[in-house]
Amino acid sequence: MPFWSLYLEDQGFNYQEIGLLSSIAIVTRFFAPFIWGWIADKSDKRMLLVRIATWVEACIWFMIFLIPNTFQSVALLMLIFSFFQNAILAQFEGVTLFWLAEKRTQLYGKVRKWGSIGFIVAVFGIGALFEIVPISMLPIMLLCIAFLAFIWSFTIKEPTTAPHSQQQLEPLLPILKRPVVAAFFAIEFVLLFSHAPFYSFYSNYLHQVGFSTTEIGFLWSVGVVAEIIMFAFAHVFLTRFSWRYLVSLCLVLTGIRWMSVGLLPNLFVAQFLAQTIHAFSFGLFHMIAMRVVFQNFSIGQQGRGQAMYSTMWGLGVALGSILAGRYWQLISGEVIFIIAGFATFIGLLFVRWLPKHIQQA
Repeated sequence: MPFWSLYLEDQGFNYQEIGLLSSIAIVTRFFAPFIWGWIADKSDKRMLLVRIATWVEACIWFMIFLIPNTFQSVALLMLIFSFFQNAILAQFEGVTLFWLAEKRTQLYGKVRKWGSIGFIVAVFGIGALFEIVPISMLPIMLLCIAFLAFIWSFTIKEPTTAPHSQQQLEPLLPILKRPVVAAFFAIEFVLLFSHAPFYSFYSNYLHQVGFSTTEIGFLWSVGVVAEIIMFAFAHVFLTRFSWRYLVSLCLVLTGIRWMSVGLLPNLFVAQFLAQTIHAFSFGLFHMIAMRVVFQNFSIGQQGRGQAMYSTMWGLGVALGSILAGRYWQLISGEVIFIIAGFATFIGLLFVRWLPKHIQQA
């Protein structure tokens, strides 16, 4: 997906259209996670939802060769794709946590790193491949990956520790009113709002200043390698520092990251170092998020708790993508990234409601 915006540019879409398409691909996170979370908590069939979703994704990438190459057609496919993608992201996190049960604190990072390794192999391999084949071949690669995920999903059973289907779901509002939960989701929105130019335009940004697709793929890989290292050693941070301190650190370092990207676009070393901060921008923050959800939402609320996390992610990135696409040509990508850097500091206004003491798993 880091090459999706390059594919759209190759197909003749302008930056405003790319920004809108990127936001459409995310906009379903406003409502889709709750639909899938409600179905998961109601039916207790999380892996079935994942299988259905991966099959539909494969069909989407096949359909892209059959539809007209217009904004409306691609937007519709992105809407359908992202709706089902939400079934995979949130519910598979839930499946993982349920299967790990009491060992989730020690083992979650070790399991989660394999998603990151898969991302590295894909993004670096595909980046190198695009030095040989045209980027118009991207949907074929996505079709193969989605179909493989569908086949592989049959090797994973429904978690035995998950709650059984519920006739009456526990209400979420009392949980969302907790200061720590409300503050954390507000911070997540701010942090992901600042990530929008990165997720939607970083590949285009690097391509504009002369980086090859191999170099672009390598830089994306650097971020995920940093993420894997953080997953392996996050317990060192989580057992020594409070959520308040760690979230503040994530916000400040993310701000520095985006400013570096904007101020030094042509310097490979600067982009490399900025990508290493992904360990904190995503890796550590995600580990904290999983603890917040699992500690504050009951077993019967986990599907919708994960959905809330996905929803705030989508809201932040979608709004940021629309604004970045709207102003990219007017004020330049460099300025957009600098603004994104300053935006992260807004999140510091909410950290006072996070615990100032270490939270046990």
